[in-house]
Amino acid sequence: MLIAQRPAGKHMAGKWEFPGGKIAAGEAPQAALRRELREELGLELIECHLLLELSHDYADRRVELAVWLVDRYSGDPAGLEGQAFRWVAPANLRDEDLLPADGPIVESVAALAALSGPLPQ
Repeated sequence: MLIAQRPAGKHMAGKWEFPGGKIAAGEAPQAALRRELREELGLELIECHLLLELSHDYADRRVELAVWLVDRYSGDPAGLEGQAFRWVAPANLRDEDLLPADGPIVESVAALAALSGPLPQ
């Protein structure tokens, strides 16, 4: 799984997260994912599917997340916004300093991997 570190100046800077971002007004969730992957990492989305939708309350904000598993993409990831990123095995995600909102994602990925074996690379 690809995770990225939140850059200085952003909410919870230094924490790790799954790449993605805000949906623009009138933008479809999958289109937002396509745009964010291109802008943040230089990747072109080919195929994905929705894993789950969730919300999380921080002390100062509420976030609504549409979580996608990217099945196919083209390009090599690059930190186009200066962010660090790295690949982590699904079994090791619990050891990462991820955003609190990402906890249910980690559990869903672990459950999926347990049911179906390793996730596609």
